[in-house]
Amino acid sequence: MNRNFHGTETENRFVDILRLWAVCLCLALIAPAYAQDADHDEHGEEDPGGAIGLTLDERASAGIVVDAIAPRALNETLRVPGEVVSNAYRSARVTTRITAQVIARHVRLGDHVEAGQRLVTLSSVEMAEAQGALIVADREWQRVRSLGRDTVSARRYTEAQVARQQAFGKVLAYGMTESQALTLMQSEDASSATGVFALVAPQAGTVLQDDFIIGELIEPGRVLLNISDETVMWVEAHTVPSALPEFDDGAMARISLDRIVWLEGTVIQRHHLLDESTRTQGFRIEVDNADDRLHPGQFVEVEIVTGTSSPVLAVPSAAVTLIGGAPTVFRLENGREFHAEEIDAGPTVGDWTVVRGGLSEGDEVAIGGVFHLKSLLLKSSLGEGHAH
Repeated sequence: MNRNFHGTETENRFVDILRLWAVCLCLALIAPAYAQDADHDEHGEEDPGGAIGLTLDERASAGIVVDAIAPRALNETLRVPGEVVSNAYRSARVTTRITAQVIARHVRLGDHVEAGQRLVTLSSVEMAEAQGALIVADREWQRVRSLGRDTVSARRYTEAQVARQQAFGKVLAYGMTESQALTLMQSEDASSATGVFALVAPQAGTVLQDDFIIGELIEPGRVLLNISDETVMWVEAHTVPSALPEFDDGAMARISLDRIVWLEGTVIQRHHLLDESTRTQGFRIEVDNADDRLHPGQFVEVEIVTGTSSPVLAVPSAAVTLIGGAPTVFRLENGREFHAEEIDAGPTVGDWTVVRGGLSEGDEVAIGGVFHLKSLLLKSSLGEGHAH
């Protein structure tokens, strides 16, 4: 009997020890969670609702800009890619009409030239022959004219006049300017007919092409220089006809190289023929380029105003960010606290996003420095400090 009693007592004591260990283990497991909840509650009391508190100085240093939202009439726009090209109506190609050799260059690529400025000096056998014929014809005409109609026959008088005019027109057609031809005729030295002549700029502009070298023999029609006035540039854009709404010449447009800075322009032409290879329809925009930002070959974003909608509540697209996959803005409350507010975002029109829900007219939201606010919110959610 004593042995059984002692055995039962030992067994009961062992069970009590096991129960005590189980309680201790449970307390050890729930203690960290309890501490975390307490810490979370403590944070919640300091920073309820995830508010980000910033002073005016802190907002200014972070580049945070706030504005009140209001209904606005948004321009309906079309966005397509485009390419900057030279204004063909303000461009000229300089060529020679006869075979000639380059003997001197007077301008270089990128130089600005004025109308009538010398560009390149050439030498040609054909020009020498034409210059000699002009000197002879002019001398003959001067003799006949000095004798007068009463002394020479009417036929000789007319033939001398026509021959001189034809010789004059020939050197002009070969590339001499009128002033160069007049100087040649006024020269009393027949040896001036050397075949040397200079091509001059037909207009003011910038030299965009000068594909030749000194001593090179140039064939007729070869483009030596391309000159363009780049103060007004063209932008060519294309899209499928079904995506191209009705708009008239003179419609407002704008273009951007980086989608940040936009330059104003005007639609001047809409192509009537489709591109044979792409089956797209093109249109042309004229853009002021007095500050020389645009150059041929650059790719740009083109936006054309095709209409105006009824006023709707909208925020700048720069104010909208994604948090947890949902479009969100930072609304200012109490003059210093920013709260992340999920919105029901509608379509984007230009630089604006339509707001269907989540905000009311007059609400103040951050339209600049949104990334900074988002980073502060992320740090707070990771427990790296309070959002203020």
